[in-house]
Amino acid sequence: MEAIRLVLLYAHLIGFALLLGGGVAQLVSGRIRINPAMLWGSIIQLVTGLGLSAPLRDGDEPAPAKLVTKLVLALLIFVMVFFSRKREAVNRGHFLAIVGLTLVNAAVAVFWR
Repeated sequence: MEAIRLVLLYAHLIGFALLLGGGVAQLVSGRIRINPAMLWGSIIQLVTGLGLSAPLRDGDEPAPAKLVTKLVLALLIFVMVFFSRKREAVNRGHFLAIVGLTLVNAAVAVFWR
């Protein structure tokens, strides 16, 4: 089971990299829109996050409140990305909220013990 958890964690980190990297690339380019890397990153984050929340560990599961918080953040990010993906330009505040929520989601994962 540990191997499955590690593969899911690896994929989860790839999703984070796609989501945050895609966002930073759009901010640097000056043309703010949702790119395919951000869409796939949000999907990967949501799916692997659900897999990681399954009780695969022997009594070392994260707190339910942490899991719910991360799920809500991941769903918000996915919805914000998914429904804005076809727009030619995305509102700067909306886009910064996506990037900010992505960073908050990572902070919850790292700092909430």
